[in-house]
Amino acid sequence: MREAFEKILGTENVLVDEPMYKHTTFKIGGKADFFLTPQTEKQLVDAYVAAKNEGLPILILGNGSNLLVGDKGIRGAVICPFKKLDKIEIVGNEMYAECGALLARASSEALKASLSGLEFASGIPGTIGGGIYMNAGAYGHELKDITKNVRFMDEEGKIFEVDAASCEFGYRTSVFAKKGYTILGSTFKLEVGDPEKIRESINNFTQQRVSKQPIEKPSAGSVFKRPEGFFAGTLVEQAGLKGFSIGGAQVSEKHAGFIINTGDATALDVVRLIKHIQDTVYKKDGVRLETEIKMVGEF
Repeated sequence: MREAFEKILGTENVLVDEPMYKHTTFKIGGKADFFLTPQTEKQLVDAYVAAKNEGLPILILGNGSNLLVGDKGIRGAVICPFKKLDKIEIVGNEMYAECGALLARASSEALKASLSGLEFASGIPGTIGGGIYMNAGAYGHELKDITKNVRFMDEEGKIFEVDAASCEFGYRTSVFAKKGYTILGSTFKLEVGDPEKIRESINNFTQQRVSKQPIEKPSAGSVFKRPEGFFAGTLVEQAGLKGFSIGGAQVSEKHAGFIINTGDATALDVVRLIKHIQDTVYKKDGVRLETEIKMVGEF
């Protein structure tokens, strides 16, 4: 398979036994059999189809910001368009962004064009692809609010475009997550605004994030989905778990909804800590916390 991948992508874009801790914001994870970095949409599709035809498991990876990779690594092929397929085009009040573009960069480009609607995404560390896949959101806003249409690839490697109404967006989910489709890009419908007000809004969101979230430590963002009628971080804090640790994994003392890697955390440390949190909160409040982060690979 290595030769087949190199023929499609070039030798420099095919890595074997690549440590995944280098490619996740948690800084955790064993080796991937193949780590592929397509430079174009066609290369992404061709590499995907080649891997699928050989029966290899496939993981499409963005910035690795909502991900916990197992200590034993990932079998098969990891395809990572991050920072490669990152074109952003703005026409009028609409923006098209490829899957590998960072949400923060899209927010910045919108500001430059005096377009409002993406301010909330300025502090989200993920990519357009990952953001659409899970309907990323913050501070009461979600990508579904501004999405016009999405370009994606199905599990057979065929490319389609659908409007927002067909995306089945929900809280941290979409039709793409439900069916295992791969996001290639998305068009957002924004509004013309006052650049100073847009900048002020971005600065306010940034200040909130810096003051409340442990961005100085490796993490995968919010660990748990928001339970109906509650806030996950509040439940964890009220259970007395702020600062609680297992191995190198610790409940952040800054925000109890985050687990941080204090330096030498393993994936197993994180899994054990998550279970301890879930069990403790359930015993105290009767609420079963559901994880938001995606767990992949072999643990």
